[in-house]
Amino acid sequence: MYAIIKTGGKQYRVENGLKLKIEQVPAEIGSELVIDQVLMVADGDNISMGKPLLNGASVKATVLEQGRHDKVRIFKMRRRKHYQKHQGHRQNYTEIQITGISA
Repeated sequence: MYAIIKTGGKQYRVENGLKLKIEQVPAEIGSELVIDQVLMVADGDNISMGKPLLNGASVKATVLEQGRHDKVRIFKMRRRKHYQKHQGHRQNYTEIQITGISA
């Protein structure tokens, strides 16, 4: 059984026991998180799709960690113009583990 959820402007394919890093969600470590933006639930040949969301479906997850990804370095340069720009960015994330899918 798997589901497709939407969180943080992105879509993820999740199933029970899966660990994944999503955009930062304000939640304590060890707390239960309920994601109700479910786009599709599939159980073998039985597939339920929403238009765009599936009513009554939810995915339960446990928050494992709050952290930051590795630094992404941005370098811009114009040749022969003596222009260089250095910039860096670290995106925050929340690591969750899927504990249940209910349709």
